Amino acid sequence: MGDLIAERRQALETRWGAWTSTTLSGRFDMVAERFGDRPFVITDEATQTYAEVAAQSQRIAGGLADLGVRRGDRVAILIDNRAEFVPVKIAVARAGAVAVPLNFQYKAEELQAALAHSEAKVLVTIGHSMATDFLDALDAIAPGWETAGGGATLPTLEYVVVVGGGRDGALSLTDVAARGTDITPPETDPDSICDIVFTSGTSGHPLAAMLTHDMVLRSAYGSAYHRGFADGWRICFALPMYHVFGYVEGLLAAMFVGGAVVPRQVFNPRTLLEAVAREHVNEVLFVPTMTVGVVEEAAQRAYDLSSLESVFSAAAPAPVWLWERVQRELAPRTVYTGYGQTEVSAATALTMPGDALEVVSETVGACKLGGAAATEGYDGRLAQYRTVDPFTGEPLPDGAEGELSVRGPIVTRAYHADPERTAGMIEDGWLRTGDLGSVGADGYLRLTGRARELYKCGGELVAPKEVEDVINRFPGVGQAYVAGVPDERMGEVGAAWVVPDGDAVLDPEVLRRHCRTHLAAFKIPRMITIVAAADLPTTATGKVQKYRLAQSAVTS
Repeated sequence: MGDLIAERRQALETRWGAWTSTTLSGRFDMVAERFGDRPFVITDEATQTYAEVAAQSQRIAGGLADLGVRRGDRVAILIDNRAEFVPVKIAVARAGAVAVPLNFQYKAEELQAALAHSEAKVLVTIGHSMATDFLDALDAIAPGWETAGGGATLPTLEYVVVVGGGRDGALSLTDVAARGTDITPPETDPDSICDIVFTSGTSGHPLAAMLTHDMVLRSAYGSAYHRGFADGWRICFALPMYHVFGYVEGLLAAMFVGGAVVPRQVFNPRTLLEAVAREHVNEVLFVPTMTVGVVEEAAQRAYDLSSLESVFSAAAPAPVWLWERVQRELAPRTVYTGYGQTEVSAATALTMPGDALEVVSETVGACKLGGAAATEGYDGRLAQYRTVDPFTGEPLPDGAEGELSVRGPIVTRAYHADPERTAGMIEDGWLRTGDLGSVGADGYLRLTGRARELYKCGGELVAPKEVEDVINRFPGVGQAYVAGVPDERMGEVGAAWVVPDGDAVLDPEVLRRHCRTHLAAFKIPRMITIVAAADLPTTATGKVQKYRLAQSAVTS
């Protein structure tokens, strides 16, 4: 195993040589020139080669330029894991614009908040997802959007482009591509912003991490190097490409070896395993909830998984028994877990090939190797971690438990239009992660909890305040408190404690339906408890102690 990984890493380094900073579209064109006839995106409906994606992205970029998109303008992308996502993503970079990939589970008010905060000039959207009819949502947000854009509600939004059409009078993606002519790409600095990616809820104060071209490309190259991709490596995932896990660890990482991605629009263990067998997939990307479903399916039916070399499952802890089932049912050559977040361009830490299952279960790996993409001062890696006091931010001694803080060439430098959050979370290049843990003498990170209230449900970050605000708007609600509690399948799920207003009578199921109307599915509390204000645990000054509420949910 060690010799094989070393050979593959050397082949990658030989192919690309010393690191050269480029834009996303510039690097893609370099790959397409070498591997034009190879497949890059494989879906159930179509297979797109590198050359085809390049040509499509050039036409779409020309069309965006014809609409008035200029360097630095924001283009929001609301597309699920269908083939169109990729050429649109490359086209935005080619036009010198900034991509704002959006969660396709958003409801209308979440979409409005994201578009307003990002100050998007163009929205490229599908008609609907399983969660939301986006054309109806746009009708509610900005009536007449087909010809008037965002109107007074979203004054920066000039155009909405619909993938596949579906609304009379509205621009379709085909229309935009038809308007495109060969354009000379604007001079774009590789250190300029490539993506604005939302990390949390968007109805209150959204966190929108700004990632440069060089950040996402270095991170992707490091992933291909660290995990030892072979030439033509194929990766299958049902993770959304608006999320850095699917985007960087899947799409961009595969690009560096002329590989392909096999994105799934919906997570279904059976059809995913069928795709792995049919397309001779080498690696799958999961969060633990997906891993459980896949190993259960593989235990029930026979699939040809002989091509599968690697299983990478991250975003939440996974017990040893689950990794044992992965090895037994899927039989990969190696397994990985990792650690990262949107602000750090996906994974900054990964376990090593061949690590014992106990290591993969009890740690989240050591800082990701960078190969040629590493910068001076990081010992060949792409990040450096330390711990700080969660309250004062002061650095702690080596090995001490505290809040994990990270810096490196792939770590964001700021949040879009949010100087307060930037100042509070980033200091001298060090980003405070919000996670509690320690850095061992071996360099491996061990997580012990969360320093702040944000929690991850199925790999998606949830801001309790956003959920509380939605619940508090329901008639008869006096107070609402939300916290994350451990869950074996989802990592964490939301629990809500709701105090009625006066004599109001509240029904948890009715409250859950109210949340379902306004929030993406992963934000909806799994448990809702109606409580009296007197029963809430508080400090001496009257502040509600959410950690005690969460403890009560666990013990009950």
